[in-house]
Amino acid sequence: MSSPFQNKVVLLGVTGSISAYKACELCSRIAQSGAKVYVAMTENSQKLIAPATFESLSGNPVITGMFEPYKLGPLSHISLTHEANLFIIAPATANMIAKSAHGIADDWLSTALLASNAPVLWAPAMNPQMYLNPATQKNIEILKERGHYFIGPETGKTACGEIGPGRMAEPIHIFEYADILINPLKDFKGKKILITSGPTQEPIDPVRYISNRSSGKMGKALAVEALRRGAQVTVISGPVSEPLPYLAETVLVRTANEMYEEVIKRFADYDIFIGSAAVADYSIKNPADEKHKQNGSMHHLELIPNPDIIKKLGEIKRPNQITVGFAAETHHLIEYAQEKLKRKNLDLIVANQVGGENCAFGSDYVYALMITPNSQDEKPEYIPKSELTHRIFNRITQILNKK
Repeated sequence: MSSPFQNKVVLLGVTGSISAYKACELCSRIAQSGAKVYVAMTENSQKLIAPATFESLSGNPVITGMFEPYKLGPLSHISLTHEANLFIIAPATANMIAKSAHGIADDWLSTALLASNAPVLWAPAMNPQMYLNPATQKNIEILKERGHYFIGPETGKTACGEIGPGRMAEPIHIFEYADILINPLKDFKGKKILITSGPTQEPIDPVRYISNRSSGKMGKALAVEALRRGAQVTVISGPVSEPLPYLAETVLVRTANEMYEEVIKRFADYDIFIGSAAVADYSIKNPADEKHKQNGSMHHLELIPNPDIIKKLGEIKRPNQITVGFAAETHHLIEYAQEKLKRKNLDLIVANQVGGENCAFGSDYVYALMITPNSQDEKPEYIPKSELTHRIFNRITQILNKK
């Protein structure tokens, strides 16, 4: 699956906030993902960062004024906006938000915003009192009512030294939101999806635990794909190094029992459950309250089985709910996956080979196939996890259509 940005046109408006330097990273990320990026800078933003920087990052001429002789043509504020798939204003000052809310068009950027039919994503950046001012809040409300999108601002210490909401959202988070908005396929809009991700950790004592090699990459890829396709997403995650998607609701847990409790508490409110977490099958019966000290003698750990989350969901799910599981196997891949699909009453199971060269843990690739009660892929394929998640949601769509 190619990037949603591939061959798309993105307009990036940069206004006169000290956060303008952060727009460089955002521009670079979008351009590297295959989009054609055109940057429009207000007069004040050019006093903070040189247009040549964005020209280098985007590979396109930078728009710095309404009547300058551009390679893009004299009516670029019309032609480019008609061509654009997404319009991002980052950073967005209170002034530009106010102008757009009230239809003022006195420079290239504000004029282009009036002429654009593309989705508009704003990333506000300003002094906290300016952001909290009723006038600014009303202007944001007006734009949201018109269908515009907002991300941030984040709360923290701003450039002026004040603490409060006003810091521009991080470029990676703006990029994630843009990734979702630019994807045209929204076939899961209105659906609520619950995903488990990562490993669990079962304590031996306060500093040691038993766990596995799951990185959480599969869970994140699933959440990103679900968000792209319009779903409301909650991720219940064990300890992972892979950051979870910014726009997904996240619930952090540590042990298998904690994950079980959080899933059972929420499951009835969701349409689809995808269990991609590598949940420990066993935990320590009586974990020590103090750290075990090495004294030359053997320590014996008594293990007890953890609750089987997916099996329990298979017992309590409603006819219109879908449950999806994973089978990570070192051998007898298809045989074990078929047995697990039936035993746990799953609608779909993703069987992936682990161990050796095809170990999926921590990798961006996976060696996998999908099985439903009535169908099965011919053979496993070695594919990117992003492509696998796309296929998983296509298969869930087929299942939904038959429900």
